[in-house]
Amino acid sequence: MKYLLCYLFVLNLIAIISYGLDKFKASKALTRTRESILFFVGFLGGCLGSLIGMIIFKHKTKKKRFWLLNVLFILMWCYIIYMFYRNG
Repeated sequence: MKYLLCYLFVLNLIAIISYGLDKFKASKALTRTRESILFFVGFLGGCLGSLIGMIIFKHKTKKKRFWLLNVLFILMWCYIIYMFYRNG
């Protein structure tokens, strides 16, 4: 269980940094991070960090797809953690 929590902690930090970096790139007109990459980080377990990054950096907050998918990913990961904890 502790390995799973460490994995999720690191991935959520990566997600927060990714949103901050993309916001910085957007403000400087640099090459942006693809939305699919941001979604993938959330899917892999960085969904809470993605939501935190969206709020902190005020980035992608008007896109309903980001809110919806990150909330769905959070629910998915809650279920995964529940099943992992229940079975082991």
